[in-house]
Amino acid sequence: MLKICNLRKTLEELFYCFPKATFPLSAAEVRRSIEQRSDATVVEIAGRVVAFANFYRREEGLCSIGNVVVASDARGSGVGSYLISHMLTLGFDKHRARAVSVSCFNRNVAGLLFYAKLGFQPFDIEQRIDYNGDRVALIHLRVERQALEPVARGPLPPPGRNRPRP
Repeated sequence: MLKICNLRKTLEELFYCFPKATFPLSAAEVRRSIEQRSDATVVEIAGRVVAFANFYRREEGLCSIGNVVVASDARGSGVGSYLISHMLTLGFDKHRARAVSVSCFNRNVAGLLFYAKLGFQPFDIEQRIDYNGDRVALIHLRVERQALEPVARGPLPPPGRNRPRP
């Protein structure tokens, strides 16, 4: 739990992935998230936790990915793509979802561009209040199963010494 807590270093970063949590993120908050959600997944490289995600909603035909966090020094290395690809596989194969969604705050431009690169499309937007009491937009994105058939359905590469593993 503590390894997941240490993935976010600032209040703003924490807000992006655990918007209702208090800073710094506690092991109890992570534990509660894991207990209340499903398919908690970590990615490790050389024994170090570098990423985490789960599903906060599993409804008829839809899985929603939440609490997505990637260590700052692992960004740009493919870890995030690997994590989301794994979550898509869980959603589509294990839970038989027709679509998988994720939500991203408007200030998280890197996240919005990342999800768009993976094929997610915006479908809704709602107002939220951030940790300073300011209005922000929470953008909901989703990808349909058939849109990712060649990507999400492909086999995962074999584990290697430094390849991320869920």
